[in-house]
Amino acid sequence: MTADVQTIVVGAGVVGLAAAAEFAACGHEVMVLEQHELIGSEVSSRNSEVIHAGIYYPPGSLRARLCVEGKQRLYRFCADNGVAHARISKLLVATAEAQLPKLKALCETAAKNGVDDLEPLSAAAARKLEPELACAAAVLSPSTGIVDSHGLMSALEGHISTRGGQVVLRTPVTSIARTPSGLYALTLVGDGGGATVTCANLILSAGLHASKLARTLAFSDRYTVPETYYAKGQYYALSGRSPFQRHIYPMPDGAWLGLHATVDLGGRCKFGPDIEWIPEIDYSFAPAKIDKFLDFIRSYYPALDPARLHADYTGIRPKLYREGEPVPDFRIDGPAAHGLDRLVLLAGIESPGLTASLAIGAHVAGLLGINASTLG
Repeated sequence: MTADVQTIVVGAGVVGLAAAAEFAACGHEVMVLEQHELIGSEVSSRNSEVIHAGIYYPPGSLRARLCVEGKQRLYRFCADNGVAHARISKLLVATAEAQLPKLKALCETAAKNGVDDLEPLSAAAARKLEPELACAAAVLSPSTGIVDSHGLMSALEGHISTRGGQVVLRTPVTSIARTPSGLYALTLVGDGGGATVTCANLILSAGLHASKLARTLAFSDRYTVPETYYAKGQYYALSGRSPFQRHIYPMPDGAWLGLHATVDLGGRCKFGPDIEWIPEIDYSFAPAKIDKFLDFIRSYYPALDPARLHADYTGIRPKLYREGEPVPDFRIDGPAAHGLDRLVLLAGIESPGLTASLAIGAHVAGLLGINASTLG
């Protein structure tokens, strides 16, 4: 039996699009199936849009390796494809003497990850760069940046379409089964009504919905589908002139990087995300929550005027752990992990997923024995 499409990617977020572009560049016939009316409607468009350097992640982890590789690929891809971006840089700040050991430990982790451009700064040197900043010491990360995530996803979609692939919107996948001939049969709903499409290679990059969709497939008893939990974060925009020219990141609090300040491509400053564990997808905004974070922000930005803060947007991150549990690595499970040929399941792809997206696409191809292209 011949497949309807050689390779199907479920999910048109930045990671799904990057994987699809990678397969298309390698000569595959590719179709991306997306349930929403627009590409990147969930995790990919509701984040800080920061290009991360690779500082925080355990050495040797997929997060660390794919972030550092992905950062390099992403800067090249943006330059080659006219995607708006900037190496805006970032200051990691210790706001008290007690945080200096943590700042030092982050630098040591970054060095092990291959991030060799960090520059330690005294409090005075940091304030010379950012006069509104309060800190005991800081570290400058010059390779941290910002990217237009929508422009990036549009460029990836362009690479897919120019190579004969297609992105099909408003087409949810409700279940997946294996045919007797070894193909994957996807049951769809959408503009075309109920239908089934088959493929030889299947990439599940469904973000918040990865676990639910993967559980419709029959795996062997030795494999357990990773569970996804939801962590909602709110972003608060600052009206008027930005107090900072660079991103400002306080010391992380466990798995949470703190309510950091980011500066977008238009020079606007926003603070976020905060964190709230939620049982279901819910993008509602609770403006009053900012009150409990004001002192946190003032620890590095004492001149904060709360009247200038207003609700911006919310994002939901797919977590592979519950509140208080250790942070696991990305799950990018190929045939060796789950036992099904020509299938890759991605779960828990949150930060630094945007930065790592092109490297993730190449990694996914490699799991199916396909040599990476020169994309990015």
